Amino acid sequence: MPESVTPLDGATCSGFVTIKDAGLAGMILLRADLGDTDVVSALQGAGFDLPDPAELVGELGNGALWMSPDELMILCAHDEAEAIVATLAEALSELHVLVANVSDARAVFRLSGNGSAVREVLAKLSPADLRQAALPPGRVRRTRLAQVPAAFWFASDDEAVLICFRSVAGYVLELLLKVATPGSEVGHF
Repeated sequence: MPESVTPLDGATCSGFVTIKDAGLAGMILLRADLGDTDVVSALQGAGFDLPDPAELVGELGNGALWMSPDELMILCAHDEAEAIVATLAEALSELHVLVANVSDARAVFRLSGNGSAVREVLAKLSPADLRQAALPPGRVRRTRLAQVPAAFWFASDDEAVLICFRSVAGYVLELLLKVATPGSEVGHF
């Protein structure tokens, strides 16, 4: 089997923020009725806690993102994703759910710099409310960047993690670079 690689092969670029390919990450899509006590019990029995709506529990590589009322994105090490899919499939086998390894279908970026600069870069591309009060660290936002779907959250005041489809990773990198060009700061935040 060929070795997995990221679509951007470790690219790092700088403007008034630093944009990095975050490397390989395990991502497991779980579609289920997240309000069903049987689903919640089975997930907890398999060692997974449900995040609150629009929240992240854990971090990239070890956590879970609340994506919608019936969707979680489980984050793990890339090489552990298949084993976790098998564990979840077994734990949830009696329930109406979908568990799928989507690790190789996604690209992950880390944006770092002054917190207000990172927010400004994302605000130039997304209609999301990026004020600190609306999107504090740990809160997940599904949105679009220009015309492509994406999700992001702030890991800290000075770092955001962004996930998009692998097929548009190059386009997203170009967008991020364009809006992070030194001298293009707006100073909105």
